[in-house]
Amino acid sequence: MPLSVLLAVLAAAFLHAAWNALVRTGANRIATMMALSAVQAGIGAAIAIGSGLPAPAVWPWLLASGAIHSAYKSFLALAYEHGDLSRVYPLARGTAPLITLAVGLAALDEAIAPVEAAGVVVLGLGILFLARGVWTSGESRRMLPFAFGSACATAGYTIVDGLGARVSGDAVMFVAWLFVIDGVIFAAVMLLLRGEGSLPRGRPVWLAGAAGAAASYASYAVAVWAMTRAPIALVAALRETSILFAVLIGWGLMGERMTRPRAVSVAMIAGGVALTRL
Repeated sequence: MPLSVLLAVLAAAFLHAAWNALVRTGANRIATMMALSAVQAGIGAAIAIGSGLPAPAVWPWLLASGAIHSAYKSFLALAYEHGDLSRVYPLARGTAPLITLAVGLAALDEAIAPVEAAGVVVLGLGILFLARGVWTSGESRRMLPFAFGSACATAGYTIVDGLGARVSGDAVMFVAWLFVIDGVIFAAVMLLLRGEGSLPRGRPVWLAGAAGAAASYASYAVAVWAMTRAPIALVAALRETSILFAVLIGWGLMGERMTRPRAVSVAMIAGGVALTRL
């Protein structure tokens, strides 16, 4: 991997952790996520206008993906209402590839290499240890179902997006329409659950949402670009440094407590995910 690509992927990993930190630090996490989603929808609409309407066969995939992405954002925002960035992010981000691997083995009859099997074991133990820490550290246990719900949604949209983009034949168009549909569904769900209190109000919330949307889009774009310049498996493994970036941001900038068990658990999750991607 060229040094320029290596640095770009590390920057993308940092940006992914950074937009999660922006949501976590917001006074109203739901409103911040609503602003982020609205900006993403605006970006998607601008691109979708020039892309035209998707073919009829693509719409079921778009609607399914939009619903799953909305669930992902909802679970993530709710998790951050009850837990630290350095606890929620590794659980949500680390559990997703474990679920994806399990689905691949059970439903798609895919083989697993010895190094991937080792990664699954390390990853699973790291998740168990980190989740166990919630009970032993006195943190709110209400965070756990939301973090794991976010992980399930991440695994779901990873599969649906991949298959849907193949059906569409145009990944840029698919993602653009996805942003629009996701924005509409997420806004409707949050208004139904939280009412007007979920609406983003005030300049700080919109600035945080816009910055988060820009960071999210840039992170995704850089990762896709990097996969055209270096082995996909290597890029995917390197992206998991976002887990470590999230922990460092939580500890260094947000004053979150970093115990030795938490640090070891996070290192196991990051290492396990990297092994499963090699």
